[in-house]
Amino acid sequence: MTSKPAKTPHDVTSKTVVDLRQLSFSYDLQETKLDVLVDVDLTLNQGETVAILGPSGSGKTSLLLLLAGLEQPTSGAILIDDKDLAKLDADALADLRRDSLGIVFQSFHLVPSLTALGNVMLPLEIAERDNVEGKNAREVATTMLERVGLAERGGHYPTQLSGGEQQRVAIARALVHTPRLLLADEPMGNLDAKTGERIIELLFGLNRESGSTMILVTHDESIAAQCQRVFRLQQGKLVEDAPHAVST
Repeated sequence: MTSKPAKTPHDVTSKTVVDLRQLSFSYDLQETKLDVLVDVDLTLNQGETVAILGPSGSGKTSLLLLLAGLEQPTSGAILIDDKDLAKLDADALADLRRDSLGIVFQSFHLVPSLTALGNVMLPLEIAERDNVEGKNAREVATTMLERVGLAERGGHYPTQLSGGEQQRVAIARALVHTPRLLLADEPMGNLDAKTGERIIELLFGLNRESGSTMILVTHDESIAAQCQRVFRLQQGKLVEDAPHAVST
C-alpha cells in the first residue's frame, strides 16, 4: 500500500512564493462579458502543496495560465517570488518560466522534432545548465525519464509514443530542472491508475526533496486530499476547504 505524503501545517513564516491580489479575469463575448475569475486572493508559501477543484469551465486552467504569465488578468496583481508579472516584459517572463516554473499542460506541448530524451533535456539546455549536482544534462534527463517509467523510450519521438507516454514525458520535462513552483493541469488525465499513482508519488516526492510549491488542478478528490490545502473554484471565487487534520 502506498503511503501518502506527510501533511504539514500552513507555515506563515515561510517565504511567500505566490501572491494573488484581487485577481479577476474575463472574456469579452459578442454582447456580454464572461467573468471567469472574480477578485481572487491567494497566498502560498514555499513548499506548500495545493489542489484546485472545480467543474469543467470553472476557470482552473485559466488560473494556471495566469500564474505562468501566459494570460493577462483583467484586473488585480500576480506576484511570483515577489515579482509582479504585470511589470515584467516578455523576456523577463520567459526567464521566470525558465528558471522557476515547471508547467504540465493537458495538451503536452512536446517538441515533435525532438526525442523523448531531447524534450526532457530542453529546459536544462535553455537554462544552460549542463552540470546539475555533478551530472550533465543528458544524465539528469535520463534519470528523470527512468523515474516516470520511460527508460526504454528516450530515443522515440512524440508521434511514436502513446498519449499516456507523452504525458509522462511532459511531466518529466516539467520536473527536470527542479522548479520552485510547479503548475500541473490534470497531470493524470491520460494515465492508467497504476502509472498515475507512480506519477503522484513523483510529484509529491519533488515537493519533499526540493521544497517546491505545487499547484495541482484535478477532478480527483482522493488526489486533492493528499495536498496540504484544497480550494474549489465556484462562480469565479476561490473557496478553501476546512484545513486537514494534521497527524502528530
